[in-house]
Amino acid sequence: MTNLIVAAVVALVVGIVIGLMFGRSGQGASLRQRRAEQQVDELRSEFTRYQAQVNEHFMESAHLLRRFNDTYRDVNQHMARGANRLCNDEDWLEELGQDSSGRLGHSEAEPSEPPRDYAPKSDPEAKGTLAEDYGLNADGAKRSA
Repeated sequence: MTNLIVAAVVALVVGIVIGLMFGRSGQGASLRQRRAEQQVDELRSEFTRYQAQVNEHFMESAHLLRRFNDTYRDVNQHMARGANRLCNDEDWLEELGQDSSGRLGHSEAEPSEPPRDYAPKSDPEAKGTLAEDYGLNADGAKRSA
């Protein structure tokens, strides 16, 4: 019977040791998982901060460019007014009025038109350059210029 008690005590000790080993190995995996989740959360918050910084940068850039454009327009208008007021040469004033850039000779009230990315047609019935049969004869052959 003493052998049975000793065997039971040894089995109990071995069971406790094996239980502790499995318990600690499970905690190690859980600990690694918690660390990985913490790293993911840190990266996610860092990415969110980065996105906010990028948005702030572009908002400020747009604001500064708008101010730059307004200042450029004001300087341009100031130069045109000064040239009109201070210039006595009639030939130069006529040339200034016919400026191809359209900036100095126009008044402030007259709106300027942005450049077009197409050539306007002189006749509404004419075919444009994007028409499928533009530049072709009736039989589909290419017209010579």
